[in-house]
Amino acid sequence: MIRIINMLMTLNLNTFSKFLLFLILFSCATVFGQVKKDTVSLSELTIMNAPIRNSIQHSAAAVSIITEKEINQADAVILTPVLNKIPGVFMQQGALNTSRITIRGIGARTQYGTAKIKAYFEGIPLSNAEGETALEDIDLEVLGGVEIIKGPNSTSFGAGLGGVINLRAKQLDSGASFAKTATTFGSFGLTKQIVSAGYSDSQSGIFANYSNLQQDGYRDNSDYNRQSLNLFGKQKLSEKSTLSFFGIATRLKAYIPSSISETAFKTKPESAAATWLAAQGFESYDKLLAGIGLEHQFSKKWSADLSLFSNFRDAYEPRPFDILEEKNSMLGFRAKVNYKASLFYLPNTISLGTEFMTENYAFSLFRNLYQSSPGQGSIQGDQFSEMEQKRGYWNGFIQMETKLSDKLNLESGLAFNTTNYSQQDVFLSGENPKEKYTFGSVWSPRLALSYTIGEAKNVYVSFSKGFSVPTVAETLTPDGKLNTNLQSEKGVNYEIGFKANFLDKKLYTELIFYSAQIKDLLVARRVAEDQYVGINAGESSHKGLEFLLNYKFRPHSNIQLNPYFSATINRFEFKDFVDNDTDYSGKLLPAVPDTQFNFGFDVVSDTGFNFNASYRLTGKMYLDDANSKETSGYQLLDVKAGYGFFILKNVKMEINLGIQNALNEKYAASVLPNAVGFGTAPARYYYPGNPVNYYGGFSVVYAFK
Repeated sequence: MIRIINMLMTLNLNTFSKFLLFLILFSCATVFGQVKKDTVSLSELTIMNAPIRNSIQHSAAAVSIITEKEINQADAVILTPVLNKIPGVFMQQGALNTSRITIRGIGARTQYGTAKIKAYFEGIPLSNAEGETALEDIDLEVLGGVEIIKGPNSTSFGAGLGGVINLRAKQLDSGASFAKTATTFGSFGLTKQIVSAGYSDSQSGIFANYSNLQQDGYRDNSDYNRQSLNLFGKQKLSEKSTLSFFGIATRLKAYIPSSISETAFKTKPESAAATWLAAQGFESYDKLLAGIGLEHQFSKKWSADLSLFSNFRDAYEPRPFDILEEKNSMLGFRAKVNYKASLFYLPNTISLGTEFMTENYAFSLFRNLYQSSPGQGSIQGDQFSEMEQKRGYWNGFIQMETKLSDKLNLESGLAFNTTNYSQQDVFLSGENPKEKYTFGSVWSPRLALSYTIGEAKNVYVSFSKGFSVPTVAETLTPDGKLNTNLQSEKGVNYEIGFKANFLDKKLYTELIFYSAQIKDLLVARRVAEDQYVGINAGESSHKGLEFLLNYKFRPHSNIQLNPYFSATINRFEFKDFVDNDTDYSGKLLPAVPDTQFNFGFDVVSDTGFNFNASYRLTGKMYLDDANSKETSGYQLLDVKAGYGFFILKNVKMEINLGIQNALNEKYAASVLPNAVGFGTAPARYYYPGNPVNYYGGFSVVYAFK
């Protein structure tokens, strides 16, 4: 313990962070020492108050689970406060349609959106072929839970250096059928209305949901309107086969306030960027995600999961510098075969699978004539560019779990990936041959050991290798050609963790140390207001600690109290990074905090009353690679109370009230790393967070007999 503390004290942390780090380690040692004779089963361990499957809890990886209950503790609008409770995960929310998720610092330097993290909904990829992910379209009403695998710890999901986010659909109990309507009102013109219904019996189940979300927004030019229709179903074909299907249709129109300068952030945070306001810039699209899956149990030893999926998107985005039209269509297939048997008399499970995806992407650019007619917003002018791209992605994998003894488990895996692009300029006259490029073949191995040191306590060590391919914007040169000099980012991850349950399943604790070393670091170099060029500029080091303490007990026979504490302490730095002849080696990565602490609790009464409070401390963030500018740390307090009661035998009503940012903290909800000012305009780094705001709502559920 003393050696570990001495090592971690070398991290570049403030006094408060070091004190909390010491407190974490001391509490782990104290708790473990006091209850070392505990022999409670590990099957009911909890993360963030959530029951965890035994297989996940014994896995030699950092896996976090968010339950439907925890999702419902938020405002029913965005996942940001829920994901930010998870150690190692940081989600920035510049607007309802503008977010960036990083896991262990991976993806922090992405200019817009989320990259280098894979996301799936019921096994269907939400990430496109270039690795960009958008979770904003998924309505919280349809989610039954979230599973987060941190780092390249799952070979079955391919290109995702930061990790994987698996979204689960709402599950219905057998024989449960219902109809529901709910309405939420809130500050800044927030209105959300949903209508949903579900039916389930022993052979089938179906769930449908319609949602309409609108908000005027705190800032200028930030009106938001999203309508979505969701349909999920399962049908048991036989005792051994189950067919599942889902579809998500979304229509969005969201205005864009964009980022603002430091002066505007301090004096007028409700303002929008002047050019975006004058152009009345927005994004709009129609999007459809659909998939069908088949699960079949051939025998006690053999089983298979198959899925076919597609994604369509038609988008239009007027921006100050141009107007963008986009069309995407994607088709993919995923298969996994599982085999349980003995290997040299040792229990063993082998999974062999593949994931294939092909995507067609086309975009056109038009001149924006908004300056010629002030006050009218964007006006489409002549077209000046049109490109067509085709992206191909294939991942093959094998995973194996071997029980070496009653206490020792071995997990191993190997993935193979190849990604390629082709592009053609269809706007210029004359023949323009297709440009083709491939990032070659990438092998990603994984090896891990898990050891049971007590019936309720595990330690594990793991080694894994991952990668992430460049985005389309990074693959293009200033003249629109493919940059064939780019390589995929690759990283090696080392991890050691301790997971344990104490005090008759009331206390759960988790402590994880990791070190990820990234090479061929992708740098998005800004060359124009709307254009970035990708280069491989060096290496970065990601080291950190993740801690979780979760306790549940009944102070009264009718009341359950669940307090929790989680912490993230890290040091993400450039090891060898030279860009434009400037050496940034030793500098810390921008756009990710060095510390993040969460304190909270929820109270559930048997009488129908519930209350939860969450307090988050987020450390400072640097705004550029040179570490010349930084944001201050900030604190956020969210509270919510609800009450559920029956008004008829089969009709239940719930009402709730909540406050977000109850302390009225002034903070940057998101930042744009390495922002550059053009002409005399200052650099625009900041997306201001909402001040104190309120929401409330009610729902009525009718349960059919």
